[in-house]
Amino acid sequence: MKKPASDGGVDRFDPGAPPPFRIADIRAAIPAHCWVKNPWRSLSYVVFDVLAVFSLMAVALYVDNWILWPIYWFVQGTMFWALFVLGHDCGHGSFSDNYILNNIVGHVLHSCILVPYHGWRISHRTHHQNHGHVENDESWVPLPEAKYKKLDYSTKFLRYKIPFPMFAYPLYLWYRSPGKSGSHFNPYSDLFRPNERKMVLTSTMCWVTMVAFLFCMSNIFGPLLVFKLYGVPYLIFVMWLDTVTYLHHHGHEKQLPWYRGEEWSYLRGGLTTVDRDYGLFNKIHHDIGTHVIHHLFPQIPHYHLVEATRSAKKVMGEYYREPKKSGPIPLHLIPSLVKSINRDHYVSDTGDVVYYQTDEQIFNLKRLTD
Repeated sequence: MKKPASDGGVDRFDPGAPPPFRIADIRAAIPAHCWVKNPWRSLSYVVFDVLAVFSLMAVALYVDNWILWPIYWFVQGTMFWALFVLGHDCGHGSFSDNYILNNIVGHVLHSCILVPYHGWRISHRTHHQNHGHVENDESWVPLPEAKYKKLDYSTKFLRYKIPFPMFAYPLYLWYRSPGKSGSHFNPYSDLFRPNERKMVLTSTMCWVTMVAFLFCMSNIFGPLLVFKLYGVPYLIFVMWLDTVTYLHHHGHEKQLPWYRGEEWSYLRGGLTTVDRDYGLFNKIHHDIGTHVIHHLFPQIPHYHLVEATRSAKKVMGEYYREPKKSGPIPLHLIPSLVKSINRDHYVSDTGDVVYYQTDEQIFNLKRLTD
């Protein structure tokens, strides 16, 4: 499938063309200190975020005002998301060079927000190793047209109608994406190798322990209080996670390619990711919006990503797309999200460089003439 024409009918730059530089060229442009992991600095972010979470809970319990609960829910859900990002760094090994420290901190942070650490870590590794590959990528992967047309209407509706996709993460953990099978909780899922099963089982047991703890708290203090303190912020966290991860791989002003076969490479796949500016949330969620360099070099600690990106984009040229600047609240991303979910439904069954196509008939965006 040919690349869709841009406004004006002329494409001066083809994002699907092989880049004139190597990944080694990008690596060489990044200052050496950007690769250095400081476990004490990493732990300082954990301490700050955990203190913020418990402080917010204490204030909410003390004030206990229905007018202020929605503010608590949003802020606390955002902090849950920040905890996830730090656990995500543990999963990549960018938190520290100490494997045991990474796993301990990762388990604590992720289990507290109902994420099975190793189960997610391993599938996320698959995502990074195959980013931009139609069949082999793991998260928000496009469906080939034949698979898409086999989905029932309810599945299509839940996957491609706002706000349902923004709450898909718990289902993804249990069932993966449409067209894929397995569970992040099952050590025998085809997501995992035999030598990873014990790790997955450990993470699942930690997850069950957290669920049991929440159940006990509900029995002691009442389910309504637990829902207000934890349940609603958890839903806000899920919304953050799904929205951010989607926007890092979709919704750019000009459609970006997906690859198959010999056209795919680690570099070309990584260059299809998108940086985003989240305004005042950039530092709160640890600069996760600097996503291109993170995808190419996930070993770089989050506190060096901005500097690494600044250096690397001189090499990437037009293959790096500057994010639109945000005000304090990143409201500018909402139209991109809605447009992409309404437009980006499937890719062609054939071709090694493909672009999203739209199911216009099902979603009634316009009448087909044939």
